[in-house]
Amino acid sequence: MDTNTHESEIICVNLCSSVAKTPLRTQLLKWIGNKQRFAAAIISHFPAEFENYHEPFLGSGAVLATLAPARGVASDCFAPLMEIWRTLSQSLEELKRWYSDRFRQFAAGDKTQEYERIKASYNVRPNGPDLLFLCRSCYGGVMRFRQRDGFCSTPCGSHDPISPESFARRVDLWHGRVRGVQFICNDYQKMLPSAKAGDLVYCDPPYSDSQTILYGAQRFSLARLFELIADCKSRGVYVALSIDGKKRSGRHVCELNIPPGLFEREVFLDCGRSMLKRFQCAGESLESERVQDRLLLTY
Repeated sequence: MDTNTHESEIICVNLCSSVAKTPLRTQLLKWIGNKQRFAAAIISHFPAEFENYHEPFLGSGAVLATLAPARGVASDCFAPLMEIWRTLSQSLEELKRWYSDRFRQFAAGDKTQEYERIKASYNVRPNGPDLLFLCRSCYGGVMRFRQRDGFCSTPCGSHDPISPESFARRVDLWHGRVRGVQFICNDYQKMLPSAKAGDLVYCDPPYSDSQTILYGAQRFSLARLFELIADCKSRGVYVALSIDGKKRSGRHVCELNIPPGLFEREVFLDCGRSMLKRFQCAGESLESERVQDRLLLTY
């Protein structure tokens, strides 16, 4: 048990248990740390009632779309990613066209060469349309970015990306889930202070124990996030934080230096086998590499 949490409550959640929200069966984006499979389990620990929903580390948006809040603000500092989300919100047909145009070029020629051409286009000028196709077609669904300049280095995957028709159906579904949300490209340090008493903030930042390959993860400060969460709590804002928990099937507990008294509850969610280990050790069963995420709650 983590002694840094106040009245810490350690719960291993059965992800098949019934929850209030309907889980999504299909992903819009492939993204490392994607919470799609257990978004409903996370939401089951949210307050029964809250005002506005805030998600300042949007990523794949799995929790956002599963929750489908009536009012919300979703943000991320990664401009190409937020270009995708804003287009989903404002111009469905354009988002479908981005994917369709690149898919047809990819399918008509040498797939590896076409993928590399799209990746080169992205690296010359990082943008949402190229990122959209790359994340759905790259190796293992793991987008890697060079720390020095954000250069994307992930090679082409061996799988066939979903068809434009299938992607278009996902766009329609996901648009309906996020219609009440405003999408903003901004840093979490500027977004958390905007939450008001009675609002709910869900944070899913880069994990310090494993996700240093993410865009901007090298500059992320968990200590600074804890400071902002403390400020939110003092103002009556509910905060839920997903962060490193247990690795190697429980043999390794990630140390986080959690400020005493900041969180009222601690929940462990069984996430299955490590996505990064599957990427690094293709073909291995990895039964000894099961992961539990930690969900920390200020309420």
